[in-house]
Amino acid sequence: MSLLLGPTLRHVSDTTALVWVQTENAGTVDVLGCSAPTFEVQNHHFALVTVTGLKPDSVTEYQVTFNGATVWPLTDPAFSEFPPSVIRTRGPDTAHRLRAIFGSCRYPKTEVKKIESKIKHDALDSYASRMAVRPIDQWPDALILLGDQLYADELPPDEQRRVNKRRARHHRNGNRPPDEVVSFAEYERLYRHSWGDPEIRWLMSTVPTAMIFDDHDIRDDWNTSASWRVSMAKEPWWQDRIRAGLASYWVYQHLGNLSPDELADNEDYQRLLAIAGDTWSHLAELAGRADREIEAHKGIRFSYRWDLGRTRLIMIDSRNGRILESGERMMIGEEEFRWVEAKAEEHPEQLDHLMLASSVPWLMPPAIGDLETLNEKAADRPGRRGRFGEFLRRAGDFEHWPAFYKSLVRLAEMITRIANHPDRPATISVLSGDVHHSYAARARLDGVSPSGSAVHQLVCSPVHNYVPLFVKPAFALGWTRPAAAFTRWWVRRHGVESPPLTWTNVCGPLFGNTIATLEVDGRSAEVFFEQPRRTTSLEEVGRVSLTESTSV
Repeated sequence: MSLLLGPTLRHVSDTTALVWVQTENAGTVDVLGCSAPTFEVQNHHFALVTVTGLKPDSVTEYQVTFNGATVWPLTDPAFSEFPPSVIRTRGPDTAHRLRAIFGSCRYPKTEVKKIESKIKHDALDSYASRMAVRPIDQWPDALILLGDQLYADELPPDEQRRVNKRRARHHRNGNRPPDEVVSFAEYERLYRHSWGDPEIRWLMSTVPTAMIFDDHDIRDDWNTSASWRVSMAKEPWWQDRIRAGLASYWVYQHLGNLSPDELADNEDYQRLLAIAGDTWSHLAELAGRADREIEAHKGIRFSYRWDLGRTRLIMIDSRNGRILESGERMMIGEEEFRWVEAKAEEHPEQLDHLMLASSVPWLMPPAIGDLETLNEKAADRPGRRGRFGEFLRRAGDFEHWPAFYKSLVRLAEMITRIANHPDRPATISVLSGDVHHSYAARARLDGVSPSGSAVHQLVCSPVHNYVPLFVKPAFALGWTRPAAAFTRWWVRRHGVESPPLTWTNVCGPLFGNTIATLEVDGRSAEVFFEQPRRTTSLEEVGRVSLTESTSV
């Protein structure tokens, strides 16, 4: 078989679409008369086909050919229950409507009954199975994956065995961790394992998919603090790991986030296409540049923008973009924050709704958010107290926006400007994952008039993973008013300012595998959460009107 993974439908505009594939050999990939040659990374082959000439507001069935032979749809019986893959473009007729599904933290399927019984049904699998029997006009317009597409540091048992067999065969065990990937080849296998099951593969072939990474795509607690980076740099295998992780992310996830025009202007992509043979040395240099922090700046921006009719998505890289070594913690650097502000505030008259996406939540349960802010202040102290604060930061996963307080406030200030603009959108929603529970919180920002945009934090996590026992009581307590009042008093007593906003939970906390849907119709919007009860069955467990701020 020549097609190893994909096709994955990525950025789609009114007249263009990007289709990503991984092939077994080098060659030429064709979709709807548009072709692209493969490029090679350590004897693995990939192509990103730019499909042009599509009509706005159209539905076009497509096939994939490789070196002249049809390789998609597959003849495998496992795929026979799914309809043909299609490309649906947007245009004037659909500009005011949107159905976007989102979530994070998806552990792959395994053949181990004990693991499967623990993590239960995959919400995205269930969604795909239900979607396959529904009319096309009920399919989602976008899939937004908010991190932890992979668990590079928590391998499924079969992948762990494969990794160790490969290392033994190539005499590369050394000091490499036995249950984590390190090389590009090991990442390649893990991507195929995670994205290769029929439901996910078909879903991603027909729903435009936006992606961003979170810590487990690289390693748990990735970029929590400067001390974390120092400790990981001491590991003899870490440089191989971070290069492979960022290079594979760029190939598998990031390229498809860009529009055709952005790809044409992307010097790294154009340079890659010009390389005749193996592109690994170029990707390794690119990954090193992305990882390094120079003068509070990262060498590559992974944040990006999608326009979905009159709804705009700004994806914020809140993992690799962190600034940790400059002496001032920032969720993203100054240059990247200015880019986010410019894109979010550009042409407000063209917007009915704004989605800001970050793999980690902006607004946490209030009690926990206050503790994270207090911990940041403690970790900034000199000497033993500062080191203890850093220990607590890493041990307690204090790494969300409240743990980068100045960045949290700056994002609030940007949202306030947009919410008060004469041409303001009806809603501003921050989409996030990571925290293994789902919720919708309504925010009230200081200085925003009652007629301003409705602002919400929407979190969906996990799509397919277990929830540790301590998480439920901790997060449930974190949302209670008494806990919030106590921690607010406690942190103010220690000189920590209150943020320029308050927020109230209007749905949740919800625990268990969940997929969320944000639906837009004109200036109205709502979000609802669904959980699998059986493999092909989803049950709605919460719904919130984002424009009326009422929960159902």
